[in-house]
Amino acid sequence: MERRDIVLVVDDAPGTLGLLNDTLESAGYMVLVAQSAAAAMTVIERITPDIVLMDAVMPGMDGFEACRRMKRNASLISVPVIFMTGLTESEDVVRGFDAGGVDYVIKPVAPDEVLARISAHLANARLTRSAHAALDVAGRFLLAVDRDGTVLWATPQASSLLRLANPIDASLPGWQPLADAQLPRLPPVPLPDGRRLEFHHVGQIEPEELLLRVTATDPKREEAVLRDRLGLTAREAEVLLWLGRGKSNRDIAEILTMSPRTVNKHLEGIFAKLGVENRASAAALAVRVLGGG
Repeated sequence: MERRDIVLVVDDAPGTLGLLNDTLESAGYMVLVAQSAAAAMTVIERITPDIVLMDAVMPGMDGFEACRRMKRNASLISVPVIFMTGLTESEDVVRGFDAGGVDYVIKPVAPDEVLARISAHLANARLTRSAHAALDVAGRFLLAVDRDGTVLWATPQASSLLRLANPIDASLPGWQPLADAQLPRLPPVPLPDGRRLEFHHVGQIEPEELLLRVTATDPKREEAVLRDRLGLTAREAEVLLWLGRGKSNRDIAEILTMSPRTVNKHLEGIFAKLGVENRASAAALAVRVLGGG
């Protein structure tokens, strides 16, 4: 049986909910309804919709705030939100886009217009999801962030890893806001299962959109491999592991909570044991050993 797209309709007016429920179900969609923004938050904790129709003005939490909260959840970043509003002033429309919406329709809603906009945005979302899934299959777990560390989009696997590290917020843990032309330096983020997330800067897509690659590693296992295969001490294995991942002495010192001078001393011992003369040769050997097992 073919899966039906799920539309979440959020509106405090029963008449609008009824009209849209009938219209969307007749068009073949699965419809979820919520009469408040708070109720919508409860719904999306259990089910991820494919698209959301959100009333902009509701008692209590308004639609703009509800959308902002949704977009803090890494798994909901790529879900399109269409605002329904009687507000036609340009600043109100801008508020909707700033909150993370992709479009808006004017109340009272015209069913045919709603169906057309939903169809268009679902098609765009499917193309985006397909592209992101293809990156995951290729082993490229990617995400884009702005200079404040807010996640703009993420491939499905990257999104899953982010939820493990930070289940509530869609901002990267440990991120420091960046000045213009400054590149991110993110410390590894521990996961509950003992692995660590590592973020690597790939490039800049737009002036305010940075592309990062995320990987989940098991330092203890890899440290044990380096220690046993190369005859290193536990601390030397830790230093070599991060050296092999391209970290500077300063980065290694921060990660392992030791002084840069101590890192240098460990590196001297590592070079001697491995019979190499420089960082590049030691890093290459570490990568080769870990790649083999």
